[in-house]
Amino acid sequence: MRKIWIASDHAGFELKARLVEILQQHRDDFQTELIDLGPTSAARVDYPDFAKLVCREVLQHSDSRGILICGSGQGMAIAANRHRHIRAALCWSETAAELARAHNDANVLCLGARLIEADLAVKILKVFLSTAFEGERHVGRIQKLDQD
Repeated sequence: MRKIWIASDHAGFELKARLVEILQQHRDDFQTELIDLGPTSAARVDYPDFAKLVCREVLQHSDSRGILICGSGQGMAIAANRHRHIRAALCWSETAAELARAHNDANVLCLGARLIEADLAVKILKVFLSTAFEGERHVGRIQKLDQD
């Protein structure tokens, strides 16, 4: 069963709660185990702290995925992509999520709670979790991302 690590900042807290609910309802469909790394309320927090928590777990558990949510999604994406072997994708559409997984082997999904509706976020999440990496011509490009 694939582990899914999820976290947000205060701006993403409500959307995170909605996605947690959806993932728990559909855990058998996606063969996932969801782990919510916080926060536990909408009180102000710093997004880099939560991005770091999710990225550490994704890196320690092969074939796991991360979900990070903040107001725009951009802060979480920037923070997550500072970690080697993390390929965080800021997605605003189902197509963006599909391409992020299929071509970029993205292992962390970043969402902007202030920019997309909850229903769209759910659709994006489902595509992100169900799309496989195509491999082949994309493998060499992914390897270049981890070179010094």
